[in-house]
Amino acid sequence: MHVTPVTPPRPIDVAAVIPQLAPLARTATRLHPRPGAPTWHDSSIGGPLLWPAEEPWPHCEEPHVVDGINPAQSPADLRLERRIFAASHGRDLTPEERETLKRIRPPRTYPVRPAVQSYDGPMAMLPVAQLYARDVPDLSPPEGKDLLQVLWCPFDHPIMPRTLLFWRSAAAVTDILDTPPEPPAVQFDGYLPEPCVLEPEQITEYPDHLELSEELQEQLKQWSVPQAAEEDMDPDTYYDCVLSNAPGWKVGGWPAWNSTDPSPRPCSECGTGMELLMTVATFEEGDDAGNSWSPHPHPGAGPYPGHRGYNASGVQIGSGYRQHLFVCPAEPEHPHIELMT
Repeated sequence: MHVTPVTPPRPIDVAAVIPQLAPLARTATRLHPRPGAPTWHDSSIGGPLLWPAEEPWPHCEEPHVVDGINPAQSPADLRLERRIFAASHGRDLTPEERETLKRIRPPRTYPVRPAVQSYDGPMAMLPVAQLYARDVPDLSPPEGKDLLQVLWCPFDHPIMPRTLLFWRSAAAVTDILDTPPEPPAVQFDGYLPEPCVLEPEQITEYPDHLELSEELQEQLKQWSVPQAAEEDMDPDTYYDCVLSNAPGWKVGGWPAWNSTDPSPRPCSECGTGMELLMTVATFEEGDDAGNSWSPHPHPGAGPYPGHRGYNASGVQIGSGYRQHLFVCPAEPEHPHIELMT
């Protein structure tokens, strides 16, 4: 019998201990991607989109140039490579599998002499996520819409994929595009999401300590000393790692600030402060010693090569970061913002 994953309760109700945090609580929906075969009518990561046949498929018009140190690969070759590794888990590769892998990634010659790869013409974008409002409580679509579709260009622009958001009414799509175009290449393996079904779960989050007043930050730091000592953790990071916001793919909630500090994010159209729509994650587990955010039972079916903690989507942002997508709460269809943290 399938059991929906559940995030363990936080070890401490931090808002009860520090009441100033209570009005800052937000809900978030953890998506808990797991391997599957989603359809057009499912919420998914990396699955097929309910895309109108008469609507042009999005393409990226910007330049797509990479050096030859990490050669770009075709989506077909990446999928074949993943299938071979999955099928050979626990056994030696066959000679045929070795030859196929050698074709996909020829042995390097040293010293490495970078060869520039350039792709002319528009680049077809890839499906990243499809989210139905019926499945994701924290999705707040514009009036008359009930579906969010996220696509990205599988090349850095300049340090992460460029994304596009589409809000639509699912009922209005009657003739579906069944074979969308694909890009000729993907710059990094982690820019080709694996198809995943979702196990949405709503939780409560609190702001990263960097979004709190200096006084409240100091109060949290002092309070965290004995709590962190029990877990053999750094008191400076205990609150952020264990009590503030969840790792992994999610909708809504609060952003995490690891590689950059918070800054004002006004909407370019109306000036309204933008809020977190969605987090695209490399890891589903956090940095706390006991991985306290890991759901029970775990939604995955085993480790994905190259990823700490299990991430069925196969997505990797940078060397292990998150991509936060921010939208205007007054008008979600205004231009959005991407930040890597």
